[in-house]
Amino acid sequence: MAATRSSSPSSLTRTVKIGYAAPSLAMAGMAVPIFIYMNKFYADVVLVPLGYLALAIALARAFDALTDPMMGWLSDRTRTRWGRRRPFLFLAAPLVAAGYVALFSPPASLSEAAAGAWFAVSFLLFFLFHTVFVIPHNALGPELSLDYHERSNLFGWREGFVLVGTLMGALLPGVLETVLGDARAGYSGMAMVFAALAVGLSILTLATVQERREYSRRSPNPFVPGVRRALRNRPFRILLGSYVVGSVTAAMPGTLVPFFITYVMRPERVVFWTTVGVAGYFLAGLVAITFWIRLAGRLGKKPVWLASIALQIISLGGAFFLGEGQIAAGAALFSLAGVGFGGQLFLTPSIQADVIDYDELHTGRRREAQYAALWALLPKLLAIPGAAIPLSVIGALGYRPNAVQSPEVVFAIRGFFAGVPVIFASLSLLIASRFPIDERIHRAIRDGIDRHARGDSAQDPLTGAELPPPGDREVAEETGWLLDHHSPGELRRALRRGPGVLLRDALLAAAGAAGVAAAAVALGVSRIEALRDPPGPVPVVSIVVAGIAFSLAVFHTLRVPSARRLIRNGVKPEVLQAQLDAVARERGLPPRRT
Repeated sequence: MAATRSSSPSSLTRTVKIGYAAPSLAMAGMAVPIFIYMNKFYADVVLVPLGYLALAIALARAFDALTDPMMGWLSDRTRTRWGRRRPFLFLAAPLVAAGYVALFSPPASLSEAAAGAWFAVSFLLFFLFHTVFVIPHNALGPELSLDYHERSNLFGWREGFVLVGTLMGALLPGVLETVLGDARAGYSGMAMVFAALAVGLSILTLATVQERREYSRRSPNPFVPGVRRALRNRPFRILLGSYVVGSVTAAMPGTLVPFFITYVMRPERVVFWTTVGVAGYFLAGLVAITFWIRLAGRLGKKPVWLASIALQIISLGGAFFLGEGQIAAGAALFSLAGVGFGGQLFLTPSIQADVIDYDELHTGRRREAQYAALWALLPKLLAIPGAAIPLSVIGALGYRPNAVQSPEVVFAIRGFFAGVPVIFASLSLLIASRFPIDERIHRAIRDGIDRHARGDSAQDPLTGAELPPPGDREVAEETGWLLDHHSPGELRRALRRGPGVLLRDALLAAAGAAGVAAAAVALGVSRIEALRDPPGPVPVVSIVVAGIAFSLAVFHTLRVPSARRLIRNGVKPEVLQAQLDAVARERGLPPRRT
C-alpha cells in the first residue's frame, strides 16, 4: 500500500496497523494455553508423566536453535513479486493451525507411551510452523515505519492484539471445559477456534499490508557474517541481554501459574480462580498499554521500559510471600505484574526497530528477519530450562497429580514461581539501564543513513567514528562480508601465520561443538532409567546443550567454504589489518595492531 512506502516515515494508516497487528491475536492466544495450561492438561488429564513432558519440551525447543536463525536468513534473502515476508505468512498460517489442533486433541485411546509420542511430535511440528510464520511477521513490523514514536504506536497496536488474544487463551479453556463438561473437548474446541483465527487474520494481513519494495532490492547478506555483525551491534547486545535474562521472568511463572494457585494458594474453586488470576494479569496489561505509550511519548522509551521492569520485580517479590487463601492479595499482585508486562510488550520491539536502524548505518542493509530470529531464539534457549527444569525438579521431589503436595514441593513451586524470577528480573533491569539509544541518537542514526544514501560519510553517534558509505570503505564490501565469517582473534592469527589457520580454526570449532553435542546426548540418555519416571534436570539440560552445540557445529561448518576461498585466492595483510581496524571502530575500541 502507498501508506507503507510514503516519503513520510510516520504516515501509516490505521488499516495498515490493524492489518499488521491482527495475526498476533491468534498467535498469542495459541501461546497462552501452551505455556500455562498444556503441562497440567497432559499431566493430569491425558496422564503423560512429567518426565515425558520435560524431555519433549527440551527437545522441541532445542530444535529452534537451528530453525530460528535459518528462517531469519531465508526470509531476508527471499525475493518474490509478493515480497520477502508475505509468502511465508501465506504458507505457514494453515500449517500452524493444523499443528495446534493436533497438539490439543490427543486421542483418548492412546497408551501412556503413545500419548507421550503424540505430544512430542505435535509440539515440535507446531513450533516449527510457528517459526516459519512468526519470524517473517516480526521482521515485517520494523520496516513499515522509520519514525521513533510511530513505531511505539505500531507495536502498541500489535501488543494490544497480543493481549486480547492472551485473554482469550486464558479464558477459553476454562469456559469451554465448563460448557462442554469435559477437559479434552474444551481444549480441542479452543484449539479449533484459534486455528480458524490464525488463518483468517493472516488473510487480513495479506490483503492490507504491502512491503517496502526498495528493501527487497538490496543485496542479502551471508548467514554467518550476518550473525556476527548483529552480535557486534552494542545496542542490540544490551537489549537482547536484558530480554534474554528477563525471559525467565515470564517462563517460570507462566509454566507454574496453575500449580501455584492450586497447591500454594489453594482456593476452593481452583479452575475459576486460575482463570481469574491469569485473565487479571493480561487484562491489566491490555488496559495499561495506552498509558505506557503516552508516557513513552513524553519521557522516551528507555525510562518507561525500566519502570515497567521494576514494577514486575515488585509484584513478583510480593507473590513469593502469598499463602493459602490469600486470594485478594494474589489478584492484586497478578494485576500489578500485568501492568508492567504491558509496558514491556510493545517497548522492546519498538526499541529493537531502532537498533536495526543502527545496524543499517553500519552495514547498509536491512536485516529485520535475522534480528527477529536472534531475538526469538536466545530467549527460547534460556526459557527451555526456565520451563522444563521446574517441572523436572517438582516431579523429582514427589509431585502427585490432584493431591495435597509435600512441603518440599510447595516450596519449590513458590521459589520457581516468584523467587528465581525476581533475581533474573533484577539482572534484566541492570542490563537495560545501559541502553544508549534515545530519540536524539535515533535522529542522528537516520540522518547518517540518509547521508550514506547520498554517497557522503556519516558519523556514528554512539562512538564518534567516521563511517564512509558501505560501498566506499577501505575493505571492499564483498571482502568484508567474507572476512566476517571469522572472528577478530582468528583474523589476527591469520595475519601472523597465513590464512590456512582460518580453515583449521573452523574445522576444530565444528568438531568441538559436535563432540559436545554427542557427549550431552550420551549423558542425558545415561541418566534416564525409565521414561515413566521423572528424568530430573540433568537429562533436560543435556538435551538443551546438545541442541545448542549441534547448531554451533552447523554454524562453524558453514565457515569452511569462506576459509577455503581465502586460502585459494589469498588475502593481503593490509586488508586483514584494515578489517580488524573496522571491527574495532564498530565496537567503539581503539585499533589493535598485530
